[in-house]
Amino acid sequence: MDVVFIEELRIETVIGIYDWERKIRQTVALDLEMAFDNRKPAASDKIEDTLDYKKIAKRLIAFVEESHFELVETLAERCAQIVREEFGVAWLRLKLSKPGAVTGSKAVGVMIERGGKPNA
Repeated sequence: MDVVFIEELRIETVIGIYDWERKIRQTVALDLEMAFDNRKPAASDKIEDTLDYKKIAKRLIAFVEESHFELVETLAERCAQIVREEFGVAWLRLKLSKPGAVTGSKAVGVMIERGGKPNA
């Protein structure tokens, strides 16, 4: 199985359960690993044969910037749904981090895995 990844995609959004969090924008960071058979694009050397990580990143940025969720779990689930449904990704692992949310930690968040891993 091949994996296309996006690492630490930082996006400003409204996220959190506390009243003060609902009034500000905070940074979240997304890490994605997505199953994709890279043999065809490797052979053709054409962008249209790839899983275009730039298009995925732009779509997620637009979605997350406009979102107003309370829980990182909800935001992570919606992002995974977009990638799987709109880009035809059969399996993904998504990590959504909220930097600085807990004093003394670099970040907190969730990691989810959706779909079945394709065989090699």
